[in-house]
Parts: sequence; structure tokens; C-alpha cells
Amino acid sequence: MKVPQIVRIAHAVLYVTNLERARRFYVDLLGLNILHERENALYLRGTEDREWTLKLELAPEPGVKHLAYRVADAAELEGLVELAQELGLPYRWESEQDRPRLLRLQDPFGVPVAFYAESQKYPWLLQRYDLHRGPGIQRIDHINVMTPQVEAMTRWYMERLGFRLSEYTEDDEGRIWAAWIHRKGNVHDLALTNGTGPRLHHLAYWMPDAMSIIRACDILAGAMETEAIERGPGRHGVSNAFFLYLRDPDGHRIELYTSDYSTIDPDFEPIRWHLNDPRRQTLWGARTPKSWFLEGSLLEAFEGGFVPTTESELKGLPQHVI
Repeated sequence: MKVPQIVRIAHAVLYVTNLERARRFYVDLLGLNILHERENALYLRGTEDREWTLKLELAPEPGVKHLAYRVADAAELEGLVELAQELGLPYRWESEQDRPRLLRLQDPFGVPVAFYAESQKYPWLLQRYDLHRGPGIQRIDHINVMTPQVEAMTRWYMERLGFRLSEYTEDDEGRIWAAWIHRKGNVHDLALTNGTGPRLHHLAYWMPDAMSIIRACDILAGAMETEAIERGPGRHGVSNAFFLYLRDPDGHRIELYTSDYSTIDPDFEPIRWHLNDPRRQTLWGARTPKSWFLEGSLLEAFEGGFVPTTESELKGLPQHVI
């Protein structure tokens, strides 16, 4: 079967329990731009995004409705339907704001994923500096999913969906503890890291530079909201990225991210990190808190409720989550 042409990570839909509180965090402090506003939802984007990339939807409990990828054209959606039928994966057609034809399915590992080709475009705000607020969030970059099945999930996304490997963490027995895979030619659209799951570890936005990430810290400090800072700023060994991790009022983890590198060459050689090398996680920066390794956002099951989580069998070695 032909491998579908996925373009990039495109959006996430997060359930939040208080829309006004979420609005203060994402819009007033972080400066994401409201593209659409409904009674029970906000549709947000960065300055470079030409469509919404984050939907905050009011719900009784926090969680993740789905994680979405853009595909090259409508024919690719039909190919994904064939894939779902071949593997017996649950799927259905849905619609969303500005996306009239959205294919929702549950991958074999329990992650709710959606795919679309058609989307309403809006003028970007990249050079509307007069409208920029907050630290200057620019565009959606990647997601990180915690899973007890890193190696199998990595293989499936590469073989079935055409993702390419950029970096990975391996132990002395050759077991894969984490993998960074991509479609758009930077380090990752999707990171898969070992842990109890499936759960969303974080959603990441690209920042213009390291100083914009420092500015985010200053803004949160000025607003007396420094408890939202979970980890960083610092620099990863994996990806080389300058980073900051935040927790929103519902506990969803957001990364502000910049300064990774290109992986676009077809002969790019994936970078291997040994599990016991502490530089992979933090090239420099403060010690990682325990919450980092243990907490994540629950994922919605295909028929409602949340996907049950399973503990990883890979234990007794250093934690590795990036």
C-alpha cells in the first residue's frame, strides 16, 4: 500500500475546564492570537500560522480530543481510510472549524489522530509587529507522546505513515527508549518517549529566538505566575533546542522551542544517544522535576471517555523523557 504523504503536525484540540482561565494563560500571557471564539471554544494560532493550530474546548475534565496532521491532498485521506480498513482501526469522518473534511481514527497504540487536506487560510501575522503580544509565539512545531511501546510505535509510524527518524535513545541491550521522527524536515513532528501511556507529554510551539523564551519567563514573573514554569529554560542535547516547559491551568504541558536543525537530506543519518548519557536530556540547565517523568494529559478514546493507560515494562534505568 502506498505510504500517505503527511505534510506536518497541524493542530491539537485540548479539553479545558475553565475557558476564561485558559484564555488568560494562552492569550493574555503567552500571546497566542484568537482566530475564532465560540461560547465553548477558542481557536488560537501563532504569528506564522495561517490557520488555527490549537483549539481549547470546554469540558468537564481536562484531556486531549485529538492530535492532527495535514496531508498533501484529498487522495491521501482516501489512502488513510484504506489503511484503517486494512488494519481494523476505528475511523470516522468529522468536520471542524475551517476544516470541512477531517478523518479521525485511533492508531494501534490508542492515540486519537486526525488528518485533513483542506483548510481555510488567513493572512499571517508574522510581519504585523504592531499586533504581536507576549513573547512572540510563531508556529506549531511538534508533539510528544508518552507510550509503553516506543519501538513498536516508532516502527509503525515510519513504515505505515512515512515518518523519518532523526534521533533516538538506546540502551546497552539495543532497546529503544525514545525516538524523534518527522515529516517536515526538522528534528520532529512527533516524539515518542517511554512511560505510562498513551498520554500527551507536551505540545510545542516554535519561538523566534532564545530571548523570546527568556521574555516568556519575564512575562510570567511579572504576572506572578512563575508556578507555571515546570522546567527550563535550558538546552537539550537531543535536538539541540533551547527550551522552556510550562503547565497550563489544567496541567497540559506546553513547550516553547527554538534552535533545532534541518533533517531534510534523504541520506540524513539518525543520531544515537545512549540512555546513560545525561546530555541527551539536558545539555545544560536545572535538574528536571519528577512531574516531568510522571505526568501527562489523557487521550480521548474513539467512543468517548479516555484511553486506559499501561505502565512501561522498561524500568530500572535512568528516565529519558525529552
